[in-house]
Amino acid sequence: FIAKRGSGSTIIGGYPWFTDWGRDTMISLPGLTLLTGNHEIAREILLTFANSLSEGMVPNRFPDRGEAPEYNTVDATLWFIEAVRAYFDQTHDRPFLQQIYPQLLDSIHAHMRGTRYNIRMLDNGLLSSGAPGVQLTWMDAKVGDFVVTPRTGCPVEIQALWYNALQSIAQFAELLDDSPSSQHCKAVSGTLRSTLNDLFWNEATNCLYDVVDGDNRDGSIRPNQLLAISLQHSMLPLDRARAVLGVATRELLTPFGLRTLSPSDPNYHPHYEGAPAERDAAYHQGTVWPWLLGPYCSAFIRVNGDTPENRRHVRELLTQIETHVRDAGVGQVPEIFDGDPPHHPRGCPAQAWSVAEVLRILHQYAPS
Repeated sequence: FIAKRGSGSTIIGGYPWFTDWGRDTMISLPGLTLLTGNHEIAREILLTFANSLSEGMVPNRFPDRGEAPEYNTVDATLWFIEAVRAYFDQTHDRPFLQQIYPQLLDSIHAHMRGTRYNIRMLDNGLLSSGAPGVQLTWMDAKVGDFVVTPRTGCPVEIQALWYNALQSIAQFAELLDDSPSSQHCKAVSGTLRSTLNDLFWNEATNCLYDVVDGDNRDGSIRPNQLLAISLQHSMLPLDRARAVLGVATRELLTPFGLRTLSPSDPNYHPHYEGAPAERDAAYHQGTVWPWLLGPYCSAFIRVNGDTPENRRHVRELLTQIETHVRDAGVGQVPEIFDGDPPHHPRGCPAQAWSVAEVLRILHQYAPS
């Protein structure tokens, strides 16, 4: 999956048909590079994307034929900051942090004041985004002009990533003796934490709304809310984190990943099959994504504790996905599976973030 882009390095999203995507690259980076000891490659990848920062955003996608990068994403930059945090935690590479810190700070400021696609921080600390006809989160399927999973406003995982980024930048600022920036990021993240717990908690389902947009609340039960637990910096108190994990376990967890929508939802699609329009309609409406095992397992350990017993449980969760590497693309994990049993593999047969997140969990919590 690791490839060269010019003089730098990148991660191909999947084979045989994906190029390198900012979101996929940053989610894949820890599992494919850091936890396998390839720190120099991780550094090269981060610098490749840092060199393409524009208006505070890293690219969503590098086109195949050398055209200008595309920036139609609200989360790739936030995942980029998380990847920098993970890299620094592994390497303590202070010269690298000093080099990249001004760009990280510029990105945070750009998101605060506003950048492309109406991405901007609201007075209550939430990060809002949305433009007509553009899908900015990872749930980006469209059928013609029809947006399958409209998520304009404040998606829950974007708030989790935004909080995580603010807290990470605050820590970097302290290390580099930038006290004003540290204090500012901490203040904003405190406001954000309070707002999220006030506005996103759905008493009816005992978990988080998927999107809040003004007075509108989307109560669809999706896995995005797990990022409010799984990331390094979490906004949820333990009782709510435990409740979210319980809902995800009951409604979404399968042996091969997490469903993108609860089977109890009338919009649930049990199978990813049919014509392109039918497949796109199912893509994030119940289809299972293996990469989500990473956030789920991290959330499980966060809620229940990092004990030998819980590590064994995590190992058991990965049993079938490990076995599957001998069934379809040999040595690989695919992009998606059907939502209903027997969960046939679908989509790209070799997907970077699917492989990377399984590797990350195995390295962190279930070493053989």
